[in-house]
Amino acid sequence: MNKIFEKKCETEYFDVANGDSCTKLGENILKYMDKTMPENATPVILCIGTDRATGDCLGPLVGDKLMDYSSNFKVLGCLSSPVHALNLRQVIQSIYDNYSNPFIIAVDASLGDHSMVGAVTVSNCPIYPGKGVNKKLPAIGDVSITGIVNISGQSSHLLQSTRLHIVMQLADYIAQALKYTIDYFEDFCPL
Repeated sequence: MNKIFEKKCETEYFDVANGDSCTKLGENILKYMDKTMPENATPVILCIGTDRATGDCLGPLVGDKLMDYSSNFKVLGCLSSPVHALNLRQVIQSIYDNYSNPFIIAVDASLGDHSMVGAVTVSNCPIYPGKGVNKKLPAIGDVSITGIVNISGQSSHLLQSTRLHIVMQLADYIAQALKYTIDYFEDFCPL
């Protein structure tokens, strides 16, 4: 008899405005990597979004900040070569075709309650890109990081009307946390 065990999703929130340190986020990313990343895995940071909507450029901005930071962590998705709704499936296929045993850390913008705008989440479950704007795209990520850039609602203008300041603040915070993660990982778990 086969039993299917569902992974219990854990999500933690970090309030950038109230001083939660990016080191704390980095430590939580490491915690999820330590629990679930198999030996000999290739870490891939997949930054999802487009520069055509202010709120949705969070992923590509993070990708730009990390692009040349590490040779061990592969970074996909940046301002010059974004990963978005039109190419996400092909990029996912390419990851599995080109990297043996990939361990994917997915980064994307998200929408949430008014009180959560400016917060960052990290989870041991995948991201569902486009969910906030009713797109049906494949779930992706062994670890997921989201920056809540605006309030959720019925309007399709929410990502376009997002303040760039919030997006830049979140991108800096997430990139610094991932740099902490990469540095720690490369020092103590050489690939």
